[in-house]
Amino acid sequence: MSASIRLKRFGATKRPFYRIVVMERTAPRDGRTIEELGYYHPIDTEDKQILFDADKVRAWVEKGASVSDTVRSLLNKKGFYLGAKAQ
Repeated sequence: MSASIRLKRFGATKRPFYRIVVMERTAPRDGRTIEELGYYHPIDTEDKQILFDADKVRAWVEKGASVSDTVRSLLNKKGFYLGAKAQ
């Protein structure tokens, strides 16, 4: 099993809301998740809300889950640095 930490889209048309989730790498964007780690509201009144459980993210990265570029940048904005992307 190769897991990936990425975004899952919810919300209405032009009003997106995302959950930060752990999914199978080959699963569709809105497919079945393994675990939910947090959420991201890109359309918020003043600042964009990003909330996640840092302990769960760290645990999944230690288990070998890859992190998408978008989620990595969101985590970095909140001061949770995972380091540079492995090439």
